Amino acid sequence: MHEINLDYNPGFQELAGVNDKNLLNIEKRFNVKIVARGGSLRIRGNKADTELTKKLMVQLFELYDSGRQINNGAMKFMIHAFHDDPSIQLKEIFSDDVRISTGKREVAPRSLAQREYVFAIRRFDIVISTGPAGTGKTYLAMACAVNELLQKRVSRIILTRPAVEAGERLGFLPGDLYEKINPYLRPLYDALFDMLEADHVNSLLDQGLIEIAPLAYMRGRTLNDAFIILDEAQNSTPSQMKMFLTRLGFNSKAVITGDVTQVDLPSRRDSGLIQVNRILKNIPGIRLLEFTDKDVVRHDLVKRIIKAYEDSERNGGGGADLATGEQRQ
Repeated sequence: MHEINLDYNPGFQELAGVNDKNLLNIEKRFNVKIVARGGSLRIRGNKADTELTKKLMVQLFELYDSGRQINNGAMKFMIHAFHDDPSIQLKEIFSDDVRISTGKREVAPRSLAQREYVFAIRRFDIVISTGPAGTGKTYLAMACAVNELLQKRVSRIILTRPAVEAGERLGFLPGDLYEKINPYLRPLYDALFDMLEADHVNSLLDQGLIEIAPLAYMRGRTLNDAFIILDEAQNSTPSQMKMFLTRLGFNSKAVITGDVTQVDLPSRRDSGLIQVNRILKNIPGIRLLEFTDKDVVRHDLVKRIIKAYEDSERNGGGGADLATGEQRQ
């Protein structure tokens, strides 16, 4: 048993959280015991774990000493982020140096959750984000991808979405294969043209430096030196999600986004995004982030609409399904 004494900090009680929730998370994650006694904090455990925990506590105290307000979500994120990568400086999460240059514009996170998201994308090779529409999940991921390409940190961007209707009914749509699939991928094009000049986008597409394709087209590939975004991942099946995650090659980064309340599959149980959040929640090197209606950065009415739907679902709201005309139970 190894023990380290750390000078007591006035911010300790706030850091510990309600009912010591934050402290318990630190102890569990780092396999240590933290005890406040007299004018010091005692961290007990094996040598490596106690020294790592001390580094974390020192950085957290610095944030509190600067007057920073840290909510439970940010605290949880920082604990896990530091555990996975002790080289990080937690103050970077709250710094102003989080603007993303995309060539045509600079994109800046508008909320703490978005700051955490951008920070996670920069530091981790796989980031999985869930939450309602309008929280910036896809847009910020796209901005990060474009920046990585322009800075030559990756050699290509791959954007993919599940085509939910890519079964029999897709065959009844007019046009060739490209025209059938294109409507599913249009939102990705829209984000690209918002960040880069049209000629630049078209040039990158022609050169294959940006590729936009349905998720099914990822099968059998190994994606090296790439920034890959899987959008609308709630409509991927568990087997598709596993297939996508195992495509990741050397010097590649993957960002997965989706809204688990908008599953278009026959059953929510069929969603690979719902399953993957459970399976990979404790895997080092993977960041799982969840946005809420409070993080919506669209029109104020969008927040109210999302909240109203959530309240209705919690209350077991029935009514007719507009897509099928059938009465929900």
